[in-house]
Amino acid sequence: MVFSALSTLSFAQINPLVTANPVTANNAASSVKKADPKDGFKNVFENTNALNSASSSIKNINFDHLNPQALSFVQDYIEKHYESLMDMQNWARPYFDMMDDVLTQNNVPKQMKYLAVIESHLRASAVSWAGAVGPWQFMPATARTLGLRVDRRVDERRDYLKSTKAAAKYLNYLFDIYGDWLLVVAAYNCGPGRVNSAIAKAGSSDFWKLQYHLPAESRNHVKKFIATHYIMEGKGGVTTVSKEKALAMMETVKDEATHKDVKVQTINGRYKVKAIVKYLGMDEETFNQLNPNFEQVLAANNSYQLKLPVEQMETFMSKKNEMLNESIQMLINPEYRN
Repeated sequence: MVFSALSTLSFAQINPLVTANPVTANNAASSVKKADPKDGFKNVFENTNALNSASSSIKNINFDHLNPQALSFVQDYIEKHYESLMDMQNWARPYFDMMDDVLTQNNVPKQMKYLAVIESHLRASAVSWAGAVGPWQFMPATARTLGLRVDRRVDERRDYLKSTKAAAKYLNYLFDIYGDWLLVVAAYNCGPGRVNSAIAKAGSSDFWKLQYHLPAESRNHVKKFIATHYIMEGKGGVTTVSKEKALAMMETVKDEATHKDVKVQTINGRYKVKAIVKYLGMDEETFNQLNPNFEQVLAANNSYQLKLPVEQMETFMSKKNEMLNESIQMLINPEYRN
């Protein structure tokens, strides 16, 4: 459970524009340098001589470089969640692509998308018992402070693009306080106040030294993030290529029904025809001639061999995040208009 002002464990319902006592936070922000944000994961992956590399693996995932203090938790987590996370690597690829773009543009490590995995399993429709909503599980007050619209008519916490931009803003705010992405994950769950208190009690801003001064939920939240991160990245992660390279790699064929030269791309994600043709400037009839039973096949198989003329395929590759996001809004709310 996150972002709950009601929960005794979660107090992230704060104003992100107000600094959370960086003095208490051991002056961590004074040395923050974000030129290479991946450096923040140095205490997730460490070269450990304490482990026997010949026997330290589960599900073909090797633990040679995993911080030994996370080993037991990660092993248990993999045993319970490996299959669903491996399945997610396939169906969630377009959502990860979208998040990668937004996080990278905001100088946040792409790996922070795994926070949305443990928050909501990437479900835009996710609602917590305390009222946190969307893939990033924002409470209403936090969402509004971050610029999202939340009212009876519109709830932008369910909007993948807008909520990810808001999450990037909040993650940057937390990183500016702590300079450590594990503490960011902890504060995302329980709020900076609890993290600052743990730092003061432990006399250290090292997560592994202060972890037992955090609420158990927050401590485990960080380890769930590490486990998910390690499973995904340990197996090679969700790799992507540039849009230009992807387009160049696509096969060009002559469509049998229309006799047009088209590019073919395997896609997954719950795309809607109306959202696609809106961005392509294409009429639905032409699209459906090239892509018969598009929505039905995509829903049943979670993949589709999309066929588009070259120029439209270029547009699809550059606007696919917007198309997917709008498609999801249409699925969640049949009366959605944009």
